[in-house]
Amino acid sequence: FFSSSSSEMPHAVSTGTTIVAVEYAGGVVIGADSRVSTGTYISNRASDKITPLSDNAFLLRSGSAADTQLVSDYVRHMVHQHESQLQRPIDVPTVANLVMQIGYNNKNALSAAAMLVAGYDAATRQGHVYAVPIGGTMVRQKYAIDGSGSIFIYGYCDSEYKDDMTREEAESFVAEAIALAMSTDGSSGGVVRLVTVNEDGIFRRLHAGDKSVPRFGEEKDVHKDLTDKANAMQT
Repeated sequence: FFSSSSSEMPHAVSTGTTIVAVEYAGGVVIGADSRVSTGTYISNRASDKITPLSDNAFLLRSGSAADTQLVSDYVRHMVHQHESQLQRPIDVPTVANLVMQIGYNNKNALSAAAMLVAGYDAATRQGHVYAVPIGGTMVRQKYAIDGSGSIFIYGYCDSEYKDDMTREEAESFVAEAIALAMSTDGSSGGVVRLVTVNEDGIFRRLHAGDKSVPRFGEEKDVHKDLTDKANAMQT
């Protein structure tokens, strides 16, 4: 699909990112921050890194924005062809396999990137989460994290994850994990976007502003000081 002369390609825009996906008893919850950076410059503070691939599956993108967007475009086209030929909705494992095949067949042309594929299959009534890094690996996991911010939250996720979480517990798990990474990783930030996929459909939530995004550590103390000063000025 892609040119193999990657050594001549200009430096791609990198989405220093935190992406999280988790299975729960009735579906999946996926989430991402919204900051896009080129080196130390923040080029977009409200990007949407959760890309639909089908009516029931999503791609969470980290790494090179250009490459992962192109992968999602190709996969959406292939999903449309697949569903047109078979006259039925595609299942999540097949979607993940398509992403994996493109990554493997073009591993020398694509820049560093890591992706997660997650969704819900109504036929089997199961949620699925797959880690699909560039290179051709595809691993199903109960929860998966990736991006530059993920290195700061492995301990939190291992400690707080539990099997058969409720929807509320899964949404809280994902939101807090991303917020914790945003408070530590300089390449993660902006708002927290959540998508819940289950038998009832697709539900998007946006955590933005002072009250809806959890804060941790020094960020929490600084925010409290600024809030106190603002309140004092108003009185």
